Amino acid sequence: MTVTRARLSTRAVTARALYAVLFSAALPAALILWARRLDTLLRLPAYGTPIQGTAIAAAGVALVTAATWALWRFGHGLPASPFPPDRLVTRGPYRFVAHPIYVGAVAVSAGVSLAARSAAGLWIATPVLAAACAVFVVAFERGATVASFGRLPVPLLRLPGDTIAWPTLWDRVSVFVLAFGAWLVAYEAVQALGIPGDARSAYFAWDRGLPVLPWTEAIYALTYVFVAIVPLVANRQRDLRWFAVDGLVAVALIAPIYLLVPLIAEAKPVPGDGWLSALMRFERVHDGPVCAAPSFHVVWACLAARLYSSRWPRLRLAFWPAACAIAASCLTTGMHAALDIVTGFLAYVVVVRASAVWRVMCDGAEALANAWHEIRLGPARLIVHGAYAALGGGLGTAIAGLLAGPDLWPWVVVMALASVVGAGIWAQVVEGSSQLLRPFGYFGSVGGAVLTATAAGAAGADGWRLAAAFAVGATFTQAIGRLRCLVQGCCHGREAPAWAGIRHMHPCSRVVRLAHLAGVPVYPTALISLVWMLYVGACLLRLWAVGAPVTFVLGAYFILAGLGRFVEEHYRGEPQTRVVLGLRLYQWLAIAFVIAGAVVTCVASAGAPPASPLPAGASIPVLALAAFCYAAYGVDLPQSHRRFSRLL
Repeated sequence: MTVTRARLSTRAVTARALYAVLFSAALPAALILWARRLDTLLRLPAYGTPIQGTAIAAAGVALVTAATWALWRFGHGLPASPFPPDRLVTRGPYRFVAHPIYVGAVAVSAGVSLAARSAAGLWIATPVLAAACAVFVVAFERGATVASFGRLPVPLLRLPGDTIAWPTLWDRVSVFVLAFGAWLVAYEAVQALGIPGDARSAYFAWDRGLPVLPWTEAIYALTYVFVAIVPLVANRQRDLRWFAVDGLVAVALIAPIYLLVPLIAEAKPVPGDGWLSALMRFERVHDGPVCAAPSFHVVWACLAARLYSSRWPRLRLAFWPAACAIAASCLTTGMHAALDIVTGFLAYVVVVRASAVWRVMCDGAEALANAWHEIRLGPARLIVHGAYAALGGGLGTAIAGLLAGPDLWPWVVVMALASVVGAGIWAQVVEGSSQLLRPFGYFGSVGGAVLTATAAGAAGADGWRLAAAFAVGATFTQAIGRLRCLVQGCCHGREAPAWAGIRHMHPCSRVVRLAHLAGVPVYPTALISLVWMLYVGACLLRLWAVGAPVTFVLGAYFILAGLGRFVEEHYRGEPQTRVVLGLRLYQWLAIAFVIAGAVVTCVASAGAPPASPLPAGASIPVLALAAFCYAAYGVDLPQSHRRFSRLL
């Protein structure tokens, strides 16, 4: 027994040492090398000085050090998620923030990037690190911590509670730091990236000719006070919480729009020499035209008016006109176009109704999930929802062909076929059983595409351009294909709260047959994947439009798909998926995707070419491929027990 314990202790010490080396030495070194390599391949604006960067990095190091010491001193452990400390630590930095080590690590990365004036470090490595930390917390660490220690304490910097209690000082401070801080970082980051080369003006002819009225600057500038005092006057934690949540949702919604839809509103010349005209000129110096549509001025003003109306209901008829006046001043000061204001109001409606919008989407997904239809033709069965696979396969192939160019069109078709075959082979090896005679696996489709790109490169074709174009098309193939997953019941979620889940009732659904969760709310993971892949597709199309290196487009696909899949797998509940060292098998593959994506971005390549028409007669192979996808995903022999014969 003593020898066994000694061996276990040695193994534990070795594992902890390797974990420490990986995250304290190997990962930082890899991020530095990645950023340095990308600095030679990409053209991004560089910022920072050695003094600024060193100060931020030093603060990050201090935070990481203090948090590590707190874990050792009070928790009798070290920062290693697979080997948590013996006790839950709520002292030191953990009293203020829930994850000080991750916050500090991101600060170190940003600081080093600023000190070295590494554009790639600032714009790529640091955001990817921050996203990876957030994904790891959401999809693993938080659940593991709850499992070990039960309900977690709330740090001082957090969203206010969902109660009618009077907000505490830290509730108010948290809104300034979290909601306003997130907006400031996102807004200034988009401004710092500058005006894209293909930016379009948001002005119409009629509003471009409207005069600038300097006296309305007083109303426009009032926005800052109107919004900033909200955390100070709120009288219920619930109101303050939803103001902060809505603000964060607005940042998450609008900031990507600024990057994906490059509309700008050039500020109009300022007439006159009064103090209001001087203030207008000051704002123009410190605010660029890129963060235009939707206007955050409008969104924040509406969010503030909503809280004020809850705080003083009898004065709501004053607060909403004030918000409308602020919106109008965006136009009369010449700072925004009319389109910015209209989209600002639309964005506000979407933000405050986000939960309702999501519920409508879930209800639609639930209706589709229970809409199984099939047609019998002798021994064969035609499953109607196989049409989604056909539509997705055909559309994705067409998009890939448009981007890859006519010279690679035959290879695009071969790659599409290989991805379907690869998906079938992969799932047979990983998940095939007497119950799953013809499953399909996403990672196998990627393997088939990679093998095809390798063969194309060996044959003298541009394998990188082929793979990148196919990756863009594949995002839309996968998004549409998730509609089939909803009906089939594959890729389904685990049990969920009623407000967040959907119910599968049809006896043919895998949720009912294999997971035995008929009528039980489960997370709509197929819907989550659909939305995420549409977002990834939009990002990749934007990169293609600006002529990014094709290897960077391909690497971005792997990174974004990997991050999304890691979270998706956390909410999935398929019983046949294995768990390895605390993570689901596909979470490990998602991590491999992120690493592979970073490596691929380091390969030098030509820029993405403009889209070109498909070759004459391309509709024939597209339709044939769609038919092949339907046969693979929608036609089977229900009475047979041979491998590949049945889809359910």
